Order: sequence, then structure tokens, then C-alpha cells
Amino acid sequence: MGGRCAQDTAPLSTQPGGGQQGINREASLSLDSLAKNLAELSDESKPLVSSKLANLSATSPEEMVLFLEAWPEMGFERRRQIASQLVELAEEDPKLNFDDIFIACLRDPDEIVRVRAIEGLWEYENHSLIDHFITMLREDRQESVRAAAALALGKFALLAELVKLRPDDGAKVEKALVAVIDDQEEQIEVRRRAVEAIATLTLPNVTEIIQEAYQSDDDKMRVSAIYAMGRNSDPAWLPTLVKELGNPDNEMRFEAAGACGELGEEEAVPHLVRLFHDLDAQVQLCAIAALGKIGSNEAEAALREWLNHPEEHIRGAAEDAMEELGFSKDPFPFKII
Repeated sequence: MGGRCAQDTAPLSTQPGGGQQGINREASLSLDSLAKNLAELSDESKPLVSSKLANLSATSPEEMVLFLEAWPEMGFERRRQIASQLVELAEEDPKLNFDDIFIACLRDPDEIVRVRAIEGLWEYENHSLIDHFITMLREDRQESVRAAAALALGKFALLAELVKLRPDDGAKVEKALVAVIDDQEEQIEVRRRAVEAIATLTLPNVTEIIQEAYQSDDDKMRVSAIYAMGRNSDPAWLPTLVKELGNPDNEMRFEAAGACGELGEEEAVPHLVRLFHDLDAQVQLCAIAALGKIGSNEAEAALREWLNHPEEHIRGAAEDAMEELGFSKDPFPFKII
């Protein structure tokens, strides 16, 4: 598995079977150490220690057996804490790999643990998970889990759009998401997450899905439609997004700004610049980040004016956007001679 270090090669023992015995001793010590680690993690009277959680990275099959024996014995709250912190650790350090643990936790009886497991597998692109996520989307009793499963399928929809997924798997993902979107008895939270997930597919029916979501009477569905327009990457959505940059609702303006950045159309720049003075700080920051993604000369000029802003978080956002802008204008700055 990724993240596991290869063992250093060393001379084999001259004694018959000595090398294998050494390996067995090391494996035994490793399992003993993991057993102690799991015992400490199970003790709810003690705070969780990141270094001990990190030791769960890249578990071997034998270590997973120990983990699966210890995991059900822990309380719900402790399992939730561990699952949440494993997700955070994996985000902070790409070298850590808890995939096997997250896959096992997809079947946990606690809904929060299942949601965290899905979140932890965000970068796991093996198609073997598609059927499991579809089953969770259709059958899990908890709305939060179904919604998370819908978002997880969005990753595979993107892979299908990039022709990095087998056609039959891509069709399976599309069919599952469309079925949920069309299910009027399903909770709006699940349906709107499915709209967001399917948005990366450049298909006529997807355009219709996004348009219908935008015309919905439900505010949350409309927010998801705006987000989906950005993921859909069709410049035809730009007039709608520019219009929504003036929406009185903060969340709609925020998503519209982000979607403009995803489209990368220079026409949006002057409209985004006006949001630099928005009363909502998150909308301000999103507009600044969007200019960095668009990367035009006009966007650069606007960002430079904010590099000396008196508020640190605005300056920092402008600096980050300038870095993004510089990369988008010249992704290969080193000339090949």
C-alpha cells in the first residue's frame, strides 16, 4: 500500500532459517506494539495522541486483524474521535495511509464513523468501492451517510469524464446518481449532493439536471446548483453566475464566486472585484481566490492592490491568489534548453 516504506535489505543469517526467524520476531514485535497501541487508544480516560494514531498507517493484513478485533470493543464516542482524527491526519500528511481502516469502517454501526470513513477515502480511486458507495447511497438508513456516499461517487463521475474509469463503471455511477436525483421521496440533502456529484459529466441530461436544480423552490438545492455550474465547466453558465454574484443571500454569492473561478472566464473579473468590498468575509475571500484561478492581467492588477490590505487574512488571501495566478499563467516556469 502507498505510504509503506520498503524494508532495508540486509545480509541473511548464516544459520539455517535464521533470516525467516528474524522476520517472524520483527512481525511479532510489531503486532505486540500495535496491541499495546490499540489498548491505549481504547482508554477513553486518556486523550488521543497523534503519534499513536499515525502508527495505524499502512497496516499489514495481520495488523488489520488485531485492529478489527479491538475496534468493536471501543465505545461509539471513542470510535468517532479516532475516525475523525485519522481523517485530519491523512489530510495534513499525504504519506499517511489509513485506507484499509477507512474501508473497514464503512460497515461501522455508527453513522458518524461511516461518514468519516467515506471522507477519509476521498483520494482512493479504486473502482472496487463504486458498488459499495452505490449500496450506501441507496440503502443506508441515515441521511448523512447517503449524502456522503453521493459526494463520494462524484469523484468517480469525474474519473469517468476524464476517461480514467471503465465505461460500464461510469454508466453505473451516472445511473445511481440520476436515480437519487429523480427520487422525490429522498431527502433534499441527499438529492442536492447527488446534483453536485454528477455535475462533472458533460452530458445533456446533466445540464438539464443542473438547470432544474437552479429553478427549485428549495434554497439549498439552488445553492448546490450554483456549485454544480462551476464543476460542470460550461461557460454557458457564466451569465447566471454573474447574476447570482449580486444575490442578497451570502451563501449564493459565495458559491457563485467560487463557480466563476472554476469556469476561469475573464468576463467575470470585474464582477468579482466588486465582491472585494462584500460585507461577508467568506464571500470576500472566495472572490479573491477566484481571481487567482482566472489569472488574467486584470485579475492580477486587482489582486496587487490588496497585497497591502490592513487586514491580515485579506492580505494572505491575496498572496495565495497571486501564487495561484502566477502558476496558471506559466505552469512551466523553467525553460528547457
